[in-house]
Amino acid sequence: MFCNLSAQNIIPDDTLQKPILIKRGEYKDTTYQNYASGELTPSRGFDLVRTKFGTLNISMYAIARYLNQLPGHQTWQDHLGRDRDFVGRNDFFWHRAMIWFSGWLGTPKLTYTSTVWTVFTTQQALVYGAIQYKFNKYLQIGIGVGPNLSVRSMQGSFPFYSSTDRTMGEESLRGGFTNGMWATGEILPKLRYKLMVGNNLSSLGIQAAKLTRDLSTSATLWWMPTTGEFGPRGGIGDLEEHQKLATRFGASFNHSREDRFNNIGQPSPDNTQVRMSDGILFFETGALADGVTVDNADVDNLNIDAGFKYKGFHLQTEFHARKLSDFAADGPVPLSTIRDYAYDLQISYMAIPRKLMIYGVNSYLWDEFKRHPWEAGGGINLYPIKNRSWRLNLQVMHVNKSSAGGTFGLYTAGQKGTTITFGTDILL
Repeated sequence: MFCNLSAQNIIPDDTLQKPILIKRGEYKDTTYQNYASGELTPSRGFDLVRTKFGTLNISMYAIARYLNQLPGHQTWQDHLGRDRDFVGRNDFFWHRAMIWFSGWLGTPKLTYTSTVWTVFTTQQALVYGAIQYKFNKYLQIGIGVGPNLSVRSMQGSFPFYSSTDRTMGEESLRGGFTNGMWATGEILPKLRYKLMVGNNLSSLGIQAAKLTRDLSTSATLWWMPTTGEFGPRGGIGDLEEHQKLATRFGASFNHSREDRFNNIGQPSPDNTQVRMSDGILFFETGALADGVTVDNADVDNLNIDAGFKYKGFHLQTEFHARKLSDFAADGPVPLSTIRDYAYDLQISYMAIPRKLMIYGVNSYLWDEFKRHPWEAGGGINLYPIKNRSWRLNLQVMHVNKSSAGGTFGLYTAGQKGTTITFGTDILL
């Protein structure tokens, strides 16, 4: 066993496995392939073992941040006109940590990842992973925990977001991570695909005994026609200062027959992935009509994204469409289908090359309830060692009728006001 002080990536054929020199002012990795496999993709880390039998690498991600949602106390109305109280967050948290143990066994074609994951704000901690086998560049199959292929931020760009978390549009309509199998590869040069079949929209908090026999399915295509890459992980920002226009176009579709995953006699569902555009949990008792509980529904999600990077400038836009239908409820509900549409727009520029990024974010929903939630604002990212491994972030957003909720991200349902956050994250 030995410890290699040169940070490396263990993903076969990933050009990021070239050693990178992290000195002030020196940054050598200039070519990136996007083996998008969701938030489970390890970083470079450090090799602990490298033998003919196999390898073991350890890497990690961590973020600590402050979040203030203003005004701290207010009353808002859901889509049925019922008053609800809002208490804004004002807290510091060691928000999220991930430790990856990864490598290959027997042959570099057979790779494994085991992830220790915790989100302090929700008091959740899990150990999960994936095993993958790469037959050739056209086909790699995997089994374990992976993302439902919905919004762009679920497909490998984590944690290289504009801020320290997703936008409101993404957070409102996305799928989650689940146990399942997938296949991915290259169809044609610069054109890639991924197919996924999983248990449901999100495995968080759902025990096997509560699952139904319905499976979720999803698929995505992404095309990078100019440079064949879109920066590390395809993430937000052009820290790498592309001298030739880099482009990425993608489309994804996700379908799942969802269950509330607990007894309808309990007002709060175990399914917390699906929220309506007023931020209320869809499977919550009374969500669509007083005293009525929806037990099952179809969830279909379509997303189309386009991105451009050039000389420090990055424009990223995405369109979301979600349909909730085929409701099975214990009483009459006023709607048989709920359709919501949204867009996200993120624009960034490296004001000081490889060191300071300024950005703006805008999300807007055209929703079934005609509440039209939106957000607008921006922030700055400072990279003290001139690479993405360490970042300081400050963001100020105005949020109107937040459609996203929960303590996982930056939003609380119904908020109308300003959210201030600053934090720092590291990725090794």
